[in-house]
Amino acid sequence: MRLEERTEKVNDIFEGKIIHVHVDDITLSNGKPGYREVVEHPGGVCIAALTDKNELLFGKQFRYPFKEVTLELPAGKLEKGEEPFVTAQRELKEETGCTGKDWIPMGKMYPSPGILKEVDWLFFCRVDKESKDLELDDDEFIEPLRIPIEKAVEMVMNGEIPDAKTQLLILKAAEYLKR
Repeated sequence: MRLEERTEKVNDIFEGKIIHVHVDDITLSNGKPGYREVVEHPGGVCIAALTDKNELLFGKQFRYPFKEVTLELPAGKLEKGEEPFVTAQRELKEETGCTGKDWIPMGKMYPSPGILKEVDWLFFCRVDKESKDLELDDDEFIEPLRIPIEKAVEMVMNGEIPDAKTQLLILKAAEYLKR
């Protein structure tokens, strides 16, 4: 069996400021008709920024869909036509006030590939210049903090950090540093 599905018709449902939703009529791998619900997102970045004290920079923020405060590494949405590395540098500065050096791409992830067409690009860097002056968007409220990387790994393993991109990047950064 060929693992491929063919799009027959795209039915647009919603075009928002950030997302686009469509339900597509498709032909399944077995030749039968089917449909797929798709949410398109421009993609984003996540940054593991390590201080000289082996601390990662984090932010606490309220996440409306879950009605809770989450602990996340600095992250943000790609602007139209923007390269992920440029987004990463911008988001690190905006959300932490800091700049990075010795940047290393750590791959990409698909947050929920069954319905969400989004790619999150992961980066590791060392903190270069520190500042407490955040440059947040008007609708963004973040409480910055620092956590030793060993403690962050422990928090992932204990289920204290539910954000997928943050979990993955903490573990990748810790493994990178071991090597």
